[in-house]
Amino acid sequence: MFDEVHHRPCGRPTKSGTPCRAQFSGPGFACKLHTTDHEKALAEVYRQGVETGRAQEREWRQRTEAAKVEHLERQIRTLREALDAKNRRLEVDDAQAVTVDGYGSRWSGPGTLKVGGRVLLPENYVSALRHGPGPFPGTVTELGTTYTGTLSRIISRAPATPRQTG
Repeated sequence: MFDEVHHRPCGRPTKSGTPCRAQFSGPGFACKLHTTDHEKALAEVYRQGVETGRAQEREWRQRTEAAKVEHLERQIRTLREALDAKNRRLEVDDAQAVTVDGYGSRWSGPGTLKVGGRVLLPENYVSALRHGPGPFPGTVTELGTTYTGTLSRIISRAPATPRQTG
């Protein structure tokens, strides 16, 4: 009755008394001509139930996949933090190592730098294009660095910029 059988004969008696030879497919009892209102209602309820079940399955699958993604993101974050803690260098060649705008740098000037501190960095080929010739400003974003190559030297703390009142 509700099995997904394709192209089967109706078989209900016609006005002449012979079995109906009309083919129908999908859930149902008979061809459209011979299906009663009650059978139509049952077929509609069945269709709605299948649709609701599929929608529920999609929702559950999305929730499960979202939970898996969240779990994997937490696991990646934990592994990155562990690797960062293992590889982070706070001091290099008797100088404080910091990360300035995502790049490893070293500070050998007086005092220690703090996150958010403004510094001046030496000109490089990229800074010459972006900021023009000469030293350019940067912001300390992390204490220490995980970069293992040669660190750029910080020239000095950046001078305080006067605040404009408007």
